[in-house]
Amino acid sequence: MALTLRTDQLNDFIGKEVGVSEWMLVDQERINQFAEATGDHQYIHVDPERAAKTPFGTTIAHGFLTMSLMVEMGYEGSTKLESAVMGINYGFDKLRFINPVKVNSRVRGRFQLMSAEEKNPNQWLLKHAVTVEIEGEDKPALIAEWLGMTVVE
Repeated sequence: MALTLRTDQLNDFIGKEVGVSEWMLVDQERINQFAEATGDHQYIHVDPERAAKTPFGTTIAHGFLTMSLMVEMGYEGSTKLESAVMGINYGFDKLRFINPVKVNSRVRGRFQLMSAEEKNPNQWLLKHAVTVEIEGEDKPALIAEWLGMTVVE
């Protein structure tokens, strides 16, 4: 569940874990739909027979698919502001794909608030350190420093 804060509480949570999302299944249907949406039909993603002969032993999710799942994970795990009217993706300061996500794996996001800055009146730039974990794996799928602009009333 996401942590909802007032803007005057943000500094108290800098450097702290603010949430963890639920596990999400990354199945072949999701991978295939992402391939269709992006045009990335590389066999390691969409051809189970050929992918079985790779070091992965099966198909793997696109790195950008794993990254894009952070949106849903963020609804569940990142910091929310009490008076928010909208949130805007502001980009990344850092993003690294550490470990491939094999088909039928489950992933979740772990969020730590790194910084909070009022950029303009009623506009807060929040930076979260995000780790996308793979169930049963020691190494995460990815690590990121994700920026989001929240507009408050």
